Amino acid sequence: MKHVPVHVSLITIIEIMAILVGALSGFVEARRKRMDIVGVFTVAFIAAFGGGTLRDILLDKRPLFWVMHQEYVILIFVLTLVATPLMKTVRQIISERVIVVADAIGLGLFAVAGVAQAQAAHMPLFIASMMGVITGIFGGVLRDIVCNEVPMVLRDGKPYAICAFFGTWLFIGLQYIDTVSDDAALWISAAFIAILRLVTWKFDLHLRSHH
Repeated sequence: MKHVPVHVSLITIIEIMAILVGALSGFVEARRKRMDIVGVFTVAFIAAFGGGTLRDILLDKRPLFWVMHQEYVILIFVLTLVATPLMKTVRQIISERVIVVADAIGLGLFAVAGVAQAQAAHMPLFIASMMGVITGIFGGVLRDIVCNEVPMVLRDGKPYAICAFFGTWLFIGLQYIDTVSDDAALWISAAFIAILRLVTWKFDLHLRSHH
């Protein structure tokens, strides 16, 4: 089993995609709270970088990934300037379904990036899996807290973090059996997490019984 699972360039691509999706969720949530441009940037920043920041802190990785790549922050800043004046129009165009799909894709991308980074740091398998889950969900948790909401992952009863957990172990398992390339394992696992999350949303599956 290999310690460094994927090419750094692929991880960078995955991170950028995840950051964009995370920022989108931040834009929408900030708009719902009628925040000004500073608020929009803050919420988008937290949603995009929160999970990866906690991952890097726990892995004792310095500098933090967004400090090392200032272009990520500049991208969110520019998008905030462009998106804020358009948010009222965009919100009318973007349905709840689009947001759920984007959120599911972000969960998958962030989670596999997290587990891959943890493996690159030679973490034990279970810890690597947990780092993937943390990277996948923590940005959304912080976003909701800043917006004065109980974090969705803690209140809706739907298997959100569990989807990420299963997906990270799928990634680890695909590496172990070594039937596909590590890069392919990453994409397969990200897609699995996103699809599993969408299935639970579509069929309204819950971890708790309704009363």
